[in-house]
Amino acid sequence: MSFTDPLSITISAVTTPLPRISVGDDESEYQSGDGLIKVTASHSYGKRTRRVLRVDTSKITADPFKPAENVRVSMSNYIVFDVPPAGYTPTEALAVYTGFKTLFSASSDAMIVKLLGGES
Repeated sequence: MSFTDPLSITISAVTTPLPRISVGDDESEYQSGDGLIKVTASHSYGKRTRRVLRVDTSKITADPFKPAENVRVSMSNYIVFDVPPAGYTPTEALAVYTGFKTLFSASSDAMIVKLLGGES
């Protein structure tokens, strides 16, 4: 089952629609019209069940080595749920995620700001 189509994401106060561009048994992809933002939801099954929600973004910026030229740079951000095939219900996994989200989003995302600054 896929998410609502289209998704939308807000980055730096700009909301971008992401229509679904691909759907498979265990993966769906959503992408902006300009191809600069993509969201992927995927699941893999084995000794553990791995569920991933990922956003990939790109932008065009000046090349730091050749300032007269522009280059495409990219980054990604994702969350992974790595659970055993049995033993954690979706409700229990959600409770762990909620605690984790509360930890990293407290005080205006201070922990993420520090992480992005190289702290651990």
